[in-house]
Parts: sequence; C-alpha cells; structure tokens
Amino acid sequence: MTKPSVYHSQGYTCAEALIKSYNEEHNTDIPVAIGSGMGTGMTVGSLCGAVNAAAMIVGYIKGRESNENKNEARGYARELMSRVRENFNSEICADLKKSKISCAEIIEFSYEALNEILDK
Repeated sequence: MTKPSVYHSQGYTCAEALIKSYNEEHNTDIPVAIGSGMGTGMTVGSLCGAVNAAAMIVGYIKGRESNENKNEARGYARELMSRVRENFNSEICADLKKSKISCAEIIEFSYEALNEILDK
C-alpha cells in the first residue's frame, strides 16, 4: 500500500491521495476524481482537503441511502474532526499552513485517524 503522502508528492491533491490510498488498502472503488477539487483547502485555504476526503470516505463507508435510516456517519465524522482539532487546533488549510503543519503531516494523520475510526 502506498502512503497517501507519497501519492501527494507525485502530484495528486491531498484529497485524491487519501482516496487513492484508501482504495488500494481496502479494495474499494471510490472515484479518485471526487477529491480533485478539494486540494489546498477547496482551492481557497478552507477545509483541508485531506480532512475533507477522510470525512467523505466515512460517508461512503458508513453512510446511509435513505433518510429513513439512522445517520451513523455523523458520529464517525465528528470523531474524525475532534481528533484533527485536538492534534492541530484547526481543520482549516490556511491555519494549518500558518502553524507550519506540512501537507504530509496532516495527510498521514487524517488517513491514520480515518482507519482507526472505521476499524472500531
């Protein structure tokens, strides 16, 4: 399995890299293209693409198909966001960059947190 930070260094956005690694490791087929617009904080320094992709993967794996079903994905996403905030004090790309958090660091953290949360 290729680490998402390696895919990122090869030119994938942080979100594409997370999705590509998740597909490779878990034999899923989430379209990598979904992450194409998420890089660099949705291209404007907003929500980190790696965090965004991790939350999107949560929805893909734990989401619901009908509003008649309980939305279990929300709890998983909340835990993901809590972990990111506890570790970095923000999930906003511009804030992370100001704090000298490297893309590789937030990408790997988001990916590891995603896997830990979904393995519960």
